[in-house]
Amino acid sequence: MPLTDRAIKTAELREKQYKLSDEKGLYLLINPNGSKYWRLKYRISGKEKTLSIGVYPEISLKEARDERDKARKQLKEGVDPSADKQVKKILKNVSRENSFEPIAREWLKVPMSDRSEGYLYKIERGLERNVFPFIGRRPIAEITAQEILIMLRKVEDRGTIDTAHRLLWQIGAIFRYAIVTSRASYNPANDLRGALRPHQTQHFAAITDPEEVGRLMLAIYRYAGTPVVIAALKCTALWLCRQVELRNLEWSQVDWNKKIIELVSAKKHYDHIIPLSTQSIEILTELYAITGRGKYVFPSARGGSRPLSENGVRVALRTMGYENDDQTPHGFRATARTILDEVLEYPPHLIEHQLAHRVKDENGRAYNRTKHLDKRAKMLQHWADYLDELRLAASGGGIDEGNVGG
Repeated sequence: MPLTDRAIKTAELREKQYKLSDEKGLYLLINPNGSKYWRLKYRISGKEKTLSIGVYPEISLKEARDERDKARKQLKEGVDPSADKQVKKILKNVSRENSFEPIAREWLKVPMSDRSEGYLYKIERGLERNVFPFIGRRPIAEITAQEILIMLRKVEDRGTIDTAHRLLWQIGAIFRYAIVTSRASYNPANDLRGALRPHQTQHFAAITDPEEVGRLMLAIYRYAGTPVVIAALKCTALWLCRQVELRNLEWSQVDWNKKIIELVSAKKHYDHIIPLSTQSIEILTELYAITGRGKYVFPSARGGSRPLSENGVRVALRTMGYENDDQTPHGFRATARTILDEVLEYPPHLIEHQLAHRVKDENGRAYNRTKHLDKRAKMLQHWADYLDELRLAASGGGIDEGNVGG
């Protein structure tokens, strides 16, 4: 007799495993602990075999019969349903492993492993928010340029044009990694060159008058903040780097013997070197006594496991009376670029190289990170000395060490 739902629900428990038979080889295997499993008994090539269909009640009686009928149809076509199920399971696992998200995470751990933890965390968060929900589970070899463009249009529509460009670069790099590891044969990101809206041009407020710069430096040296924020303010003015690079700087990136900092440019994604002036060494030496046991040079006030907040330097400037329309943390780069060029008369290519911008030689080749390093070191030392001169002039010509030493 065929099984009924009532017969299944009221089936007694026995000391040993037993079967409740349905039709055409389908039966329900009932265990002493009450668990119930659908099975199909069949023969192929003269051998008796069993196909596992699922667990009751997750698989209902009707669903179990549907699966039985599919298996019987396969048998008529000469296909072993158990073997076919195993093949599909293997293919599903392979497809899952070759989907975009696991390959992207592998890319972060393997070819990008030399990047700073903070930098990788920022990339990962961006992918999790903007990319994985849309193409994360898609087999990477099947993703099209149109899919990527539709996804990036959503990012553009939020007004974050630069984020869309960064994501396109990252997606392209992930596809290149998938190609060299034999999991894709084509990079659809290449087809999207010129498809996104142009980069947004950001103008950061910056003081470029030397006398006003002197007053700003005097305010920094007199600022009554924490040692970490004070040091971050000073180094922001001295190093010409981006704030994300300064905030995420780790002590392991400071080479005391060579008197340099080695990092990865946050925007251009290539290695960059900052030569350290005498003033920078002095600041870092004093700060090392405070934060040197931790990972970050400029740790968060909330705990050494995180870097200084992106608003740390900005809030300090506001406290000193400098609003966003006067001077921003990023604006120190424009301050240095203008004065080094127009007042101290350094060659523009030397300044641009120290700003971590792509600079090409007469043959169109990008300079490597060590190009003109000696000249750049002398330039940054001159810049540090010049800032000291401007600060002392703003103080009336006397010695004003302010908060040196914290």
